[in-house]
Amino acid sequence: MTSDDDGAVTWWQCEPRRLARDQAEIGERFPGLQWFDPGAGGWIGRLPRWPFDRPEPAELPMLVGDEGLEVALLYGHAYPMVAPALYPQDPEPGIAQRTDHKWHVNGNGSLCLLQDDATWNGRGSVLDLLLKAAGWRVEYALMTAGVIEAMTLHGIVDDAQSDHLIAVAVAAIKDSGDQQAERERGGAS
Repeated sequence: MTSDDDGAVTWWQCEPRRLARDQAEIGERFPGLQWFDPGAGGWIGRLPRWPFDRPEPAELPMLVGDEGLEVALLYGHAYPMVAPALYPQDPEPGIAQRTDHKWHVNGNGSLCLLQDDATWNGRGSVLDLLLKAAGWRVEYALMTAGVIEAMTLHGIVDDAQSDHLIAVAVAAIKDSGDQQAERERGGAS
């Protein structure tokens, strides 16, 4: 193996069944993602806006738009023993979010989706991380709207307790927009 990885053995050459599993699972659940194989490989594309096993809140499109999170999932050569990194592309967290743990973003811009390294054991499905990333998008919008002060500890994938906050956030955004329009017309400040 040379320093530029010419002739390097990729993880999927060592773990062909894992590659086949990931491709089948992602292809079925997240057809908007496309595989790429430079380096250790990964997936890029857009996640569904609400891929969870419960009804989508009616106000969600008003909070996050019509599309879900654009994401890049990058495997490392130690996959599946080391979890892949997921980088949000749209929205892309700024430096302020990368330096404050309440946003669940690492300093390099990847999402912090696991509470510790031991949470990923190499046998779990990468789908779990993609679902968490989709939930991160919703929580990011709730934080940006000022409805929550920090992202939840366990995320919203299987927990509906924050779903009602989507309507609260949309109302707050609308109210803020109404106040701004009033100020621009020369009314109340």
